[in-house]
Amino acid sequence: MTHAWQISTVTDAARARIAVARLAAECGVPTVERARLTAALSGRLRQCLTKGGTWVLTLDASGSPAGEGTLHAVLTPSPGAGAADRTPWTVTVPCPEPVRASGGAAVAEDPADLSEALLGADEDTAVVLDKLTEQEELVAFHREELHQTNQGVLALHAELDAAGRAQREAFAAERRARNEAEEARNRLTFLADASPVLNASLNHDEIVRRLPELLVPRYARSADVWLFDDGDDRHRSAHHPAAAVRAARTGRPQYAADHPGGLPGVDDRPPSALDPERPLLCIPLLTRRAPLGVLTLSPPGERWDPDDAVMLIEFARRAGIAIDNARRFEHNRDIAETLQRALLTDLPVTPRLSLAARYLPATHGLNIGGDWYDAFRQRDGSLITVIGDVTGHGLHAAVMMSQLRTALRAYAVDGGSPGRLLTRLHGFLHHLQPDLYATAVIARFHPDEPTLTWAAAGHPPPVLRLPDGRVRTLDAKPGAMLGIPLKQEIADHTERLTPGSTLALYTDGLVERRARGIDPGIERLAAALGSFGPEELDADLEGSADRILRPLLSDSERDDDVCLLLCHLHG
Repeated sequence: MTHAWQISTVTDAARARIAVARLAAECGVPTVERARLTAALSGRLRQCLTKGGTWVLTLDASGSPAGEGTLHAVLTPSPGAGAADRTPWTVTVPCPEPVRASGGAAVAEDPADLSEALLGADEDTAVVLDKLTEQEELVAFHREELHQTNQGVLALHAELDAAGRAQREAFAAERRARNEAEEARNRLTFLADASPVLNASLNHDEIVRRLPELLVPRYARSADVWLFDDGDDRHRSAHHPAAAVRAARTGRPQYAADHPGGLPGVDDRPPSALDPERPLLCIPLLTRRAPLGVLTLSPPGERWDPDDAVMLIEFARRAGIAIDNARRFEHNRDIAETLQRALLTDLPVTPRLSLAARYLPATHGLNIGGDWYDAFRQRDGSLITVIGDVTGHGLHAAVMMSQLRTALRAYAVDGGSPGRLLTRLHGFLHHLQPDLYATAVIARFHPDEPTLTWAAAGHPPPVLRLPDGRVRTLDAKPGAMLGIPLKQEIADHTERLTPGSTLALYTDGLVERRARGIDPGIERLAAALGSFGPEELDADLEGSADRILRPLLSDSERDDDVCLLLCHLHG
């Protein structure tokens, strides 16, 4: 519902003001808000009349019959009235009652009608004045109440001041206890924060590097780590304080200074001959078996607080366990790495087909998984190429990978297509390790004709580059993962090969990223494979493998191993 008035005289302004007030009253606008609206409109109309010209007041009442609405008033210059450059004035008022059509917008020029509107305005003004009077009385009441409260507060302050003089010593004791509790909480927080930092890395050099960063300058001015059997000269010193040597022999913390330390659980020693002016706290880095090193600290001030010393001893214990765990992990990782690389086969040399393989361990975790590749000939001269991935990481996955590799070679001696070989591997894995699974893809190159037979079991699809640079994803329906409790016969798929074609087999670590999935990675692999010129793959397949890996592994952090096997049929 929209109403509009043209205003050029005082009478026009008065009639528009009366109509707006009536419409606001019909829409249930409260009296105070209605008075604000009409007062603001009157002031604006007065300014417009002073400027001259013709003005248009538009009042739009919107809303649904069942809900609340709004009154939206806009005062703008009339087109062609010489005031087009003046800024419109707008105001919006909520209507508590549903907006309905009404004839209240029509205001006659009858003096009785205008007088009645004037009296109505006076009634609104009276209501506003009554509200104002109520607020003034309320303010006066609260002023008196506040005065009485202030008098009581002054009296209370006097009593508290008298009582405070008697209780000052109690407050000081409480403050000291609170400070001690806060310091104890800070020490516990430090230990809680330091433990994840110490255990975040499984590289013992990284843990040793972080020890001074954690302690200096808050709890020590300097920190030196001496590891007994560390071959890295960065953590070795030609000379060690006598207190550090004694801590290493006895397994007990030592305090070397020209005064007693009074630290619980710490033996006092004479000052160090290497630095007699500086007190030293030498704490052994204990493990489950024996100390593996000594942490030597100098105090951040004159000496340590006894509670700080207790906390530092606990910190050194946790650091020793973290370093020992990291060394055990590194030892196991080296064994697994050696085992896995020993099991990765040397690729056969063939006159018409070139092979290139790459294996990269993950940069997180144990770094050793079940990714593997292999290539060998069957009795009829066919070349079998395979790439697979055993679930899990560590020695168990590497050992299981070696068993699958050996089983595949044994099955392939009797011949058989890729699908048949994968079907037999499925039964072998389910019988041998019911709770372990694997994926694999096998490609067989025939000796007498350019034909490729391949089959996949739960593995990412092979990517085939044609001689003209086009790239296809061989995404025919694969079999399920090897080892699942399901009987399956894995099907073979055949492709005619043109000389100059290149087949890429890979594991999901090359193309899958946690935040993006696997499909974008396969697309990037296809784009990288298709970017080579016609002669590049013929000339340098090894270098081409590195060039494919470079853009796909631009992120340095990998959660999984990476295997890539390129098979190029010469042109």
